[in-house]
Amino acid sequence: MVAKETIAELVIQHGGSINNPGKPEVQVAVLTTKILDLTQHLIIHKKDNHSRRGLIKMVSKRRKLLDYLAKRDISRYRSIISALGIRK
Repeated sequence: MVAKETIAELVIQHGGSINNPGKPEVQVAVLTTKILDLTQHLIIHKKDNHSRRGLIKMVSKRRKLLDYLAKRDISRYRSIISALGIRK
């Protein structure tokens, strides 16, 4: 589980201030952190299919947000991809 302090740091880093948690860049950054955390959990607990389903939902939500960002502003899309190290 990702700590609230970590999420607050991501909001400030990618949103500009704590008042911008809804920006697509912030949402992608938070989802990426949660995905990495859950991936580590699933390496240890291989048969946890309920968490695996949640992981798949998070990955698809992140993909949709990235597609939206790519359509709206390609420079913001490229900057968040390089900042988070996400490949397409």
